[in-house]
Amino acid sequence: MCMEILVPNAAVRNLIREDKIHQIYSAMQSGQDKYGMQTFNQSLASAYYQKQITLEVAMARSSNQDELTEMISRGANLLNRPTTAGTTMARAAAPTKR
Repeated sequence: MCMEILVPNAAVRNLIREDKIHQIYSAMQSGQDKYGMQTFNQSLASAYYQKQITLEVAMARSSNQDELTEMISRGANLLNRPTTAGTTMARAAAPTKR
Protein backbone atom coordinates (compact mmCIF):
# COMPACT_ATOMS: atom_id res chain seq x y z
CA MET A 1 0.00 0.00 0.00
CA CYS A 2 1.25 3.48 -0.81
CA MET A 3 0.20 6.23 1.54
CA GLU A 4 0.77 9.82 2.42
CA ILE A 5 1.66 10.32 6.08
CA LEU A 6 1.27 13.59 7.95
CA VAL A 7 2.30 13.67 11.59
CA PRO A 8 0.64 16.59 13.38
CA ASN A 9 3.79 17.79 15.12
CA ALA A 10 4.29 21.31 16.52
CA ALA A 11 5.55 22.68 13.19
CA VAL A 12 2.56 21.35 11.25
CA ARG A 13 0.12 22.62 13.87
CA ASN A 14 1.73 26.04 13.69
CA LEU A 15 1.41 26.10 9.89
CA ILE A 16 -2.29 25.35 10.28
CA ARG A 17 -2.73 28.03 12.96
CA GLU A 18 -0.91 30.59 10.83
CA ASP A 19 -3.04 29.64 7.78
CA LYS A 20 0.03 28.52 5.84
CA ILE A 21 -1.55 25.33 4.60
CA HIS A 22 0.42 25.52 1.34
CA GLN A 23 3.65 24.89 3.32
CA ILE A 24 2.51 21.59 4.85
CA TYR A 25 3.64 19.60 1.80
CA SER A 26 7.20 20.88 2.25
CA ALA A 27 7.04 20.01 5.95
CA MET A 28 6.04 16.47 5.01
CA GLN A 29 8.92 16.16 2.54
CA SER A 30 11.49 17.36 5.06
CA GLY A 31 9.97 15.48 8.00
CA GLN A 32 10.58 12.07 6.47
CA ASP A 33 13.61 11.08 8.55
CA LYS A 34 12.76 12.66 11.89
CA TYR A 35 8.99 12.15 12.06
CA GLY A 36 8.24 9.37 9.57
CA MET A 37 6.20 11.65 7.34
CA GLN A 38 6.06 11.07 3.61
CA THR A 39 4.29 12.44 0.59
CA PHE A 40 2.31 10.16 -1.66
CA ASN A 41 4.95 10.57 -4.38
CA GLN A 42 7.71 9.55 -1.95
CA SER A 43 5.70 6.43 -1.14
CA LEU A 44 5.09 5.65 -4.82
CA ALA A 45 8.78 6.07 -5.64
CA SER A 46 9.77 3.84 -2.75
CA ALA A 47 7.31 1.12 -3.86
CA TYR A 48 8.67 1.39 -7.39
CA TYR A 49 12.27 0.93 -6.24
CA GLN A 50 11.25 -2.05 -4.11
CA LYS A 51 9.63 -3.55 -7.23
CA GLN A 52 6.21 -3.61 -5.59
CA ILE A 53 4.62 -1.57 -8.39
CA THR A 54 5.52 -0.75 -11.97
CA LEU A 55 6.50 2.68 -13.21
CA GLU A 56 3.23 2.83 -15.14
CA VAL A 57 1.17 2.21 -11.99
CA ALA A 58 3.17 4.80 -10.05
CA MET A 59 2.64 7.43 -12.74
CA ALA A 60 -1.05 6.62 -13.08
CA ARG A 61 -1.63 7.10 -9.32
CA SER A 62 0.48 10.26 -8.92
CA SER A 63 -1.16 13.68 -8.84
CA ASN A 64 2.22 15.31 -9.66
CA GLN A 65 3.92 13.17 -12.28
CA ASP A 66 6.74 15.65 -12.92
CA GLU A 67 7.79 15.53 -9.27
CA LEU A 68 7.58 11.72 -9.23
CA THR A 69 9.68 11.47 -12.38
CA GLU A 70 12.33 13.67 -10.76
CA MET A 71 12.30 11.61 -7.54
CA ILE A 72 12.70 8.36 -9.43
CA SER A 73 15.50 9.71 -11.60
CA ARG A 74 17.34 11.03 -8.52
CA GLY A 75 16.66 7.94 -6.44
CA ALA A 76 17.18 10.02 -3.30
CA ASN A 77 15.43 9.69 0.08
CA LEU A 78 13.39 6.68 -0.96
CA LEU A 79 13.65 4.46 2.07
CA ASN A 80 10.72 2.36 3.18
CA ARG A 81 9.40 4.02 6.33
CA PRO A 82 7.27 2.20 8.91
CA THR A 83 3.83 3.57 9.62
CA THR A 84 3.79 5.69 12.77
CA ALA A 85 0.99 6.34 15.25
CA GLY A 86 -1.11 9.43 14.71
CA THR A 87 -0.85 9.46 10.93
CA THR A 88 -3.44 11.00 8.64
CA MET A 89 -4.19 11.56 4.97
CA ALA A 90 -3.69 8.05 3.56
CA ARG A 91 -4.33 7.25 -0.11
CA ALA A 92 -3.91 3.74 -1.45
CA ALA A 93 -2.46 2.41 -4.67
CA ALA A 94 -2.98 -1.24 -5.49
CA PRO A 95 0.42 -2.95 -5.70
CA THR A 96 1.25 -4.67 -8.96
CA LYS A 97 4.09 -7.15 -9.19
CA ARG A 98 6.72 -6.44 -11.83
